Amino acid sequence: MGYRVERQVAVEAVRQACHLCESVRASLISQGTIAKADRSPVTVADFGAQAVVNLALRIAFPDDPIMAEEDAAFLRTSSGAALRASLCRHVRAVVPGVADDTVLSAIDQGAWEGGPAGRYWALDPIDGTKGFLRGEQYAIALALIEDGEVVLGVLGCPNLPADPSYPDGRKGCLFSAVNGHGATMQWIDDSTVRKITVTEITDPTAASFCESVEDSHSSHRNAARVASLLGMAAPPLRIDSQCKYAVLARGDVSVYLRLPTQADYEEKNWDHAAGWIIVKEAGGEVSDVQGQPLDFSLGRTLRRNRGVVATNGRLHAHVIAALGRVLGSG
Repeated sequence: MGYRVERQVAVEAVRQACHLCESVRASLISQGTIAKADRSPVTVADFGAQAVVNLALRIAFPDDPIMAEEDAAFLRTSSGAALRASLCRHVRAVVPGVADDTVLSAIDQGAWEGGPAGRYWALDPIDGTKGFLRGEQYAIALALIEDGEVVLGVLGCPNLPADPSYPDGRKGCLFSAVNGHGATMQWIDDSTVRKITVTEITDPTAASFCESVEDSHSSHRNAARVASLLGMAAPPLRIDSQCKYAVLARGDVSVYLRLPTQADYEEKNWDHAAGWIIVKEAGGEVSDVQGQPLDFSLGRTLRRNRGVVATNGRLHAHVIAALGRVLGSG
C-alpha cells in the first residue's frame, strides 16, 4: 500500500491524541477551558492533542510542515500558567519525559499556510469542541495533502459507538483512508481493521441524513426543505464534528448536509480534509452546495467553495438539484 509508513504514524498519533482527550474529558474542570476570539471554547485537550500529533509527525517526517488550528500564545502568558501545567501533565502521560518548551513548540509548529504545491499535514486537534465539552461527539482529524490533493486521512472518534443501534454500547472508533486503497474502521484500542463502504441506496425516500447539532453551523431550516423535496422522512441525525463524515462512510446515513448560514463564511481546510478522503474512499461523493469539488489547494480555507454536501454518490445529483431549488429560492 502506498503511504504505508505515513498511515501507520498518523493512526498511532491520532490514537495517542484520543487517549489524551478522553483523559482530559474525564477530569475536566473549569480551569481546563478558555475562549478563543471567535468565542468557541478551547480546552487543554485541543492543545494537548495538537502537541501529541505534531510531536509524532516532527519525529517521523521532520521536513513536513503542518497546518493546525491552535497556537501556544496564550499558554506562554502568566494567565495561561495553570492551563499550561495541566496541558504538559496530560501530554507527558502519553509522551513520557517531554519538556514543557518542547510541548509548546510542537503546538506552534502548526502555522503552515498551505497552498497548491508541496506536501503538508492538516490537523484539527479537536473537531467539535462543544461536543467534547458536552460529552458527545468529537473527532481528532488528520490529513496528508500533496500538491493540493488529499492523499491520506485519519479520524479518531473516541465517543462514537460502533453500532448506532446500540448508542450505549462499546465506543471509540478510528477511521482511515489512503488514496486508491479504500476506507477502514477499527477500534481505537485494536489494530484489527475492517473495510467500510457507503450505502447503496438509490431512492431518496429511503435515505436518511446527518447535520450539525447547532443551527449556527448549518442551516437546519434549509436542510429540512431539502429533505422534504426529496421525501426523506427520517429525522436527521445531529452530531458534532467530522464524525458526520465517518457515519456516512460506514453506512449509518446516506447524506451529510452542511449548509451555509453566513454568506461570507469560509470553510476551514482542516474541518474537512480527513473526512473528505474517508468518504471518497468508502465510495461516496463530496462537493459544495453547487456541486463543485472541494478545493484544498488554496491554503487554510476552502474560499472557492460554499457549504459542503456529502452523499453515498448515488444520491448526489438528487441532493444538489434539491439544493438548487432551496437555495435559489432564498
